[in-house]
Amino acid sequence: MTATAVIEEIRHLPPGEQSRVLQFAFELARERQLSGKELAALAQRMVESGDPAEIKKLRNEIHGGFYGE
Repeated sequence: MTATAVIEEIRHLPPGEQSRVLQFAFELARERQLSGKELAALAQRMVESGDPAEIKKLRNEIHGGFYGE
C-alpha cells in the first residue's frame, strides 16, 4: 500500500479515528532518529541562521533526531 492510498483511507475515517491516527503519527515522529545526512543538514541550517529562536528550534530538532526523542 502506498502513502497516498493510506492518506486517502485516513480521509474517510470518522473524526475520532483520524485523531488516533494523528496521535500515532506524532508519537512516531518523536521517536524517530534522523540519519546522518538529515542531522548534518539541520546542523548546517543552525550554523547559517542568525535568528536565536530558529537556532533553538533547530538545536532541539537535532537533539531529538539524534536520540530519537
